Amino acid sequence: MDVIVTGTENYGNEAYKKLFEDVMSEMGKAVSLEKAIIVLDPEQPLFIFSVMLRNRPESKKIADAVSIRTEGSEVHITISDENYAPEILSALWKAYGRDRVDQQTRFDIKIDNADEETIANIEIASGEDSKREILGALWRTIPEGIKARHNISEGRVITIAATEEIVTQHVKDEALRIHNEIKGDADV
Repeated sequence: MDVIVTGTENYGNEAYKKLFEDVMSEMGKAVSLEKAIIVLDPEQPLFIFSVMLRNRPESKKIADAVSIRTEGSEVHITISDENYAPEILSALWKAYGRDRVDQQTRFDIKIDNADEETIANIEIASGEDSKREILGALWRTIPEGIKARHNISEGRVITIAATEEIVTQHVKDEALRIHNEIKGDADV
């Protein structure tokens, strides 16, 4: 992930870059980001965080995160993307009930009297959920006490402008400028 930080203090810029990278990494979102632009102006105060995702957030179905096979009236799945394991189990319990869903190992699940195609098409994550998770991660990097926020979300780009004061047209314009800068010529 390419991170560009601009601000009024070089030490603060480097410290904030590290903080941002650490938070995104700890929350498992760093791999989702292609690049970030962070503008720090504590004198105003104005903080702008703009990120470009590697891919457009899309909904995920069980088939996107497992290998699946049918044996008689049982459907067996092996989770290949463990990030979705809790969502998969929860979705299967909701669709089939706990008595028909048998988690045999951490990644192997058997569903009694089920249809492979139906299971494969169960949604486990929406594109909006992914954006909300990134937005939540960004909010954790904003200094505490900065409550007035303006969000822009378009395709693969999410931008937040945060200030202590009222979100003025100047703040919105500056956020849009950074938003458009990170977009560049990319397919968003």
